Amino acid sequence: MFTKKNKVLFIIHDVFQEDNQFLLGPAYLAAVLNEQGAGVEAFCMDVFHYTNKQLVEHLTKNKYDIIGLGFSAARFEETVRELCTVINQNKKDAWFVLGGPGPSPIPEYILRETGADIVAIGEAENTIIDLLKCKINNENLSDVDGIAYLENNKFKRTAPNKAVINLDTIPYPLWEIFPMDKYIGSVIYAGQEPHEKSFQFITSRGCVNRCNFCYRMEKGIRLRSIKNIIEELKILWNKYGVNCYFFQDELFVVNKNRLLEFETSLKEANLKIKFSCNARVDILDEEMVEILKRCGCHLINIGFESSDNEVLKLMNKNTTVEQNINVFKMINEAAGIGMGINIIWNNLADNQEILKKNVELIKKYNTYYQRRTIRPVTPFPGSDLYYKAIEMGKLKGPDDFFNKFKNSDLITVNFMDNISDEEAHWFLLDANTELIIDHHMHTDKNMESALELIQQFVNLYSGKITKFRGARHYSKSK
Repeated sequence: MFTKKNKVLFIIHDVFQEDNQFLLGPAYLAAVLNEQGAGVEAFCMDVFHYTNKQLVEHLTKNKYDIIGLGFSAARFEETVRELCTVINQNKKDAWFVLGGPGPSPIPEYILRETGADIVAIGEAENTIIDLLKCKINNENLSDVDGIAYLENNKFKRTAPNKAVINLDTIPYPLWEIFPMDKYIGSVIYAGQEPHEKSFQFITSRGCVNRCNFCYRMEKGIRLRSIKNIIEELKILWNKYGVNCYFFQDELFVVNKNRLLEFETSLKEANLKIKFSCNARVDILDEEMVEILKRCGCHLINIGFESSDNEVLKLMNKNTTVEQNINVFKMINEAAGIGMGINIIWNNLADNQEILKKNVELIKKYNTYYQRRTIRPVTPFPGSDLYYKAIEMGKLKGPDDFFNKFKNSDLITVNFMDNISDEEAHWFLLDANTELIIDHHMHTDKNMESALELIQQFVNLYSGKITKFRGARHYSKSK
């Protein structure tokens, strides 16, 4: 369909940290373009910490049909807004396309704020092909599904593009255009030894639930076949030596039969892997935990979210504290497998007493594979909580959100009665101080490290810093 002269550039913006996750979204889009014959490149500002000036030099020397940039809402003010200005000034006649969870729910606002040509809304494997064809053939944008754009300053949004139902039809990520030596092993996962290599991976898209703080356009869950998954794992092992993974699926543990098939297929392929994955307490049972352990799972990451049933109900979690506690006990009894205890606070019906209960719950069942701290919930645009905040008069819209959002560990919108933002932050400081000290008392006894992290939280909550990247670090090799 295309030739190598039809060029697309994906820009991976900097997140100002050394442990950089490989972004599967651009890699999948690059793969479908490459499959159709297009020339595809990646400019990885994250791992190389390229400056905007270096990006200008690159754009000056090269010519593209499409320049793509994906981002989350958390990075818009910090990095993306200025980056968009630089790209617009140096794109020549390329179409500048934004995508991902940041712009998808608020395309008109993002288009007007950034000056980008197009927002690709939601999953874009089909959209990116149609866009490139439209660009090189000088066709009308109105014929491309799944996008938004401005025409004579009037906002236009086309019909939604069809989600890919059969995920096996999507080619494997186009790893070869990325600096794989920089990404592999950049993030250390539970159970990983110093000589081992790690990478990011997905086996499905979607989830069976929609919590009020979650944003997702497509409904339900779609699964790759186990055969397709095993083939990719074999390639990553043979080509790059990867054996440690974080399965980034919103929900990796779907049912028992799929796990058993995965276990059997790993044995048949003689693949010995280590991995972390995500699960829900209303699906997981003792047998599944044992199957995961046999497959090489070293950590099960679970959104327990709260120690209060009313809070869980209002966040549409569709789970209970009792189910949470059953899973806490189940994983602890399994031994040798870690548990990611994810708790958020400042949701509807939260208060100081619930925060204290949250801390006690973590301390009681913690497996100490990571530092666990508690974050306030953030109503990112597109989530049900975002629209609830607007309904309650706590947010006016996207502009108000971006003016208020500073960091995911800071309160953007306060959903609690009779607790000010300042009070909430000091309550969080007390809670996280207790959790950090407890973690180090049960692991390395390194109180100097604990105090350094606590000071970062002090600086964050007091407004001295905003670029804080969280406290979770694996400290056990199991």
